[in-house]
Amino acid sequence: MAGIVVVFDFDKTIIEPDSDNWVVDEHGATDLFNKLLPTMPWNSLMDRMMLELHQRGFSIEEIKLVLRTVPIHPRIVPAIKTAHALGCDLRIVSDANTFFIETILDHLGIKDCFSEINTNPSYQDDEGRLRISPYVDFKSSPHGCINPCPPNMCKGMIVERIKCSVVKEGKKRMIYLGDGLGDFCPSLQLEEGDFMMPRKNFPAWNLLRENLGRIRAEIHEWMDGAELESILLQLIEKIRIQESAVQSALMVDCKFSSIPMAAHESSPHVLRVHQLQI
Repeated sequence: MAGIVVVFDFDKTIIEPDSDNWVVDEHGATDLFNKLLPTMPWNSLMDRMMLELHQRGFSIEEIKLVLRTVPIHPRIVPAIKTAHALGCDLRIVSDANTFFIETILDHLGIKDCFSEINTNPSYQDDEGRLRISPYVDFKSSPHGCINPCPPNMCKGMIVERIKCSVVKEGKKRMIYLGDGLGDFCPSLQLEEGDFMMPRKNFPAWNLLRENLGRIRAEIHEWMDGAELESILLQLIEKIRIQESAVQSALMVDCKFSSIPMAAHESSPHVLRVHQLQI
């Protein structure tokens, strides 16, 4: 379905844990992370933690090895591959970073399924240290969103930009999957005919329940990877059926409008059958 855009959060949606926490915990730096957490934004803290790991002697390759062991539900990869095979335009909007996400997607063999990854930039500096930058420079150019978005990223603004760009390509329907507080803002950008898939009992799900009057999209909750796969593919099929029905109706209307007036007058029975089919 080339007309469907499916947008995934990454942490706790595609993978089970938070990738930042996974790397910090697996390298034994949890205590320092927890100590510094109240003193700086999460994104800045992760850049600081990469300095800590570098100073402790951990290489980029060792961080990659840890990322390749991240837990993931066994039905997530098949769900993504199926949605991609069906022609959906798959994208990621995440507050993780490019290095973590691309390392994991490469390992899983699904990186090419995604047309776009929107996340915090990262790179390896001259000293071999992984640097993590904010998606938005919140010190010089804050995004200004009043919803519960982190200072370095408003996912709602990213989804708004995606929706504007894909409409020009003839893509009209969106499915958004996420779990965290930052995934609430994108739900406000979804329209009637779109679908929001929050992970049940996670922060986004709780906020949605408290703000149902603000949501125009249809909401479908999920608990684990098996439910994610089942519901996602059901929604894709639902959109396919709806779009096929619309196309069929348009074709019938076009045929009807092309019938000459004389045929209208001489074949009233055809007109009645046409109306019944509609």
